[in-house]
Amino acid sequence: MPQGQPAVVPDDGLTTRQRRNRAILAVHTGVGKGKSTAAFGLALRGWNQGWDIGVFQFVKSAKWKVGEEEVLRRLGRLHDETGEGGPVEWHKMGSGWSWTRSSQGEDTEERHAADAREGWEEIKRRLAEERHDLYVLDEFAYPMKWGWVDVDDVVETLASRPGRQHVVITGRDADPRLVEAADLVTEMTKIKHPMDAGQKGQRGIEW
Repeated sequence: MPQGQPAVVPDDGLTTRQRRNRAILAVHTGVGKGKSTAAFGLALRGWNQGWDIGVFQFVKSAKWKVGEEEVLRRLGRLHDETGEGGPVEWHKMGSGWSWTRSSQGEDTEERHAADAREGWEEIKRRLAEERHDLYVLDEFAYPMKWGWVDVDDVVETLASRPGRQHVVITGRDADPRLVEAADLVTEMTKIKHPMDAGQKGQRGIEW
C-alpha cells in the first residue's frame, strides 16, 4: 500500500469516505513479541482522536502487569479532568471483572473458563449498546483456542456489530474462522529474542 493508496478499489457501492470509515476487526497473532504492544499503541492513537477506549485483558492472574495499563488509566483520568482525549476503561479477568461483585472463589480452570465467558458476555452487551469506539481484547485468542468461548459466536457477533466500533484481538494461534472474518491480520514472527540467549524479561521491555 505505497503512499497510503489501496492496491484495488472494490466495486462495493461505497464512497471513498464510507469505505475509509468502516469499522475494523484486527487480529494480532503469531509467536513473535509485540502483539499486545501494538494493540495498546493503537489504543493510544485512538485516545488521541477522542475515542472511547475499552480494554479487556483475558489473563488468569491479577499480578500480570503491563506498563500501558497505568498509562492508559492516567489518560482516562486526564480525560475526566480536562476533556482531553477520550474516556478509558481497563478490565482484567484475573482480578475479577470490575462490573461484577461476585467472589473469585477457588483458582481453577473451571473458574477461569467461567470468567472468560462472563467477560465475553459483557463485551457482547457493550457492542450492542455501541459503548466504545475501540475494544482491545488482549489475549482473547486463548479462551477461544481452549474452548472457553465459542468461536462461531465471537465471529457472528463481531461481524454483525452495529455502528463504527473497532475491535483488536491479540494472542497466539488465532482460530482460522476469526482470521477469515478479520479485516486486518498481522502475524508476529520471531527472528531472534533475548530469551533465546537466556535473558529474562525486563522492565520497560516486557512490562
